[in-house]
Amino acid sequence: MEQNTDNQKPAASSQPHGALDGPDHPTRDAGFGIYVHWPFCAAKCPYCDFNSHVRHKPVDQARFLAAFKTEIAHFAARTPDRRVTSIFFGGGTPSLMDPETIAGILDAIHWHWPVDPGAEITMEANPQSVEAGRFKAYRKAGVNRLSLGVQALNDADLKFLGRLHNVEEATNAIAIARDTFPRLSFDLIYARPNQSVAAWRDELNRALEYAADHLSLYQLTIEPETPFWALQDAGKLVVPNQDEAAELYRATQTICEEAGLPAYETSNHAAPGAQSRHNLIYWRYGEYVGVGPGAHGRLVGANGTSRFATATERNPERWLSLVESHGHGTITDDELLAEEQGDEFLVMGLRLHEGIDMARYQALSGRRIDPRRVEDLLTHKMIERLAPRTSGSNSEDRVRATRDGAMVLDAVVADLAI
Repeated sequence: MEQNTDNQKPAASSQPHGALDGPDHPTRDAGFGIYVHWPFCAAKCPYCDFNSHVRHKPVDQARFLAAFKTEIAHFAARTPDRRVTSIFFGGGTPSLMDPETIAGILDAIHWHWPVDPGAEITMEANPQSVEAGRFKAYRKAGVNRLSLGVQALNDADLKFLGRLHNVEEATNAIAIARDTFPRLSFDLIYARPNQSVAAWRDELNRALEYAADHLSLYQLTIEPETPFWALQDAGKLVVPNQDEAAELYRATQTICEEAGLPAYETSNHAAPGAQSRHNLIYWRYGEYVGVGPGAHGRLVGANGTSRFATATERNPERWLSLVESHGHGTITDDELLAEEQGDEFLVMGLRLHEGIDMARYQALSGRRIDPRRVEDLLTHKMIERLAPRTSGSNSEDRVRATRDGAMVLDAVVADLAI
């Protein structure tokens, strides 16, 4: 679909691919988000397996902005009658985008969908001074939540992780962000080589002194086809073993709880009301559009019950060419089976402290979890049943992973999904 150039908003088709004129999808109330992927980075971190690319010539941002607008129009035609509750600029390094590019993409989103007045608009950023100086321009463009990729609070480990900033730049960026944006989160990576629990406690407590109301704390995982994978395979990189990693995880939960930022998801901690609304759409298995190179989406179909998994071309230049020639860069657009929807719902929802509603699983998957498996996991304290939340005549049967269950979540999901 070509970008609309009329002075009127494009009219919705009478039978668009993504209309919700049938029964509501069981997770529609989880929200509707837009994910925008900016695939470029100044350098590729050795642990990163995200779709990020380094280009040694300036990126033609005007051309990419035009392509983003075109692809947004394409997905808007599939998803009429939606109200945007969150927008997330991820990457890559979105803070390498000009503020004018961010503003242009936000204008296009507002053009095609109604956007909640209080919608969360997040941008990921790196802490280098040159980017931190542009924070006010991003705020003026419409960004109201910043997610900073700090990753460590000591210079030796920042260098090991391939980061281009030092601790001083990171803490300066945090201070500027706190003064500029209504909401702020930053990331740290733990379970690094030779990292003791005592050292992590000190670092995490220092991070909590800088934190606003949200922290994302990830264990270092060694992903295939990354430089760290090759180093580990050669015996040159050793990370904490499973028991050591578990101890670090438990310390993380305890320290953050005591500081008033308990985990609301396996790796994310927030003060009450400060959770990432956009990421909650993923974890609650809501609906979201993914635009840009390598972006993924989950769209509810026209009948209100089917669900489509979309993905766009990963290579930025090929994506650009596809959008310019076909109106979008989609290379995957698969209708998910009911069983696949149920499995995804389990994988995402059991990461949440609020857990999952078993009735929703049944509505998505068309099947009931074997009560004997539930009882077995309850007995072994891998999951726990929550007190029912009653609304009118409806009562939810909710379960969640325990702290021990969260550390072996894949096995818990596999047990429930059989």
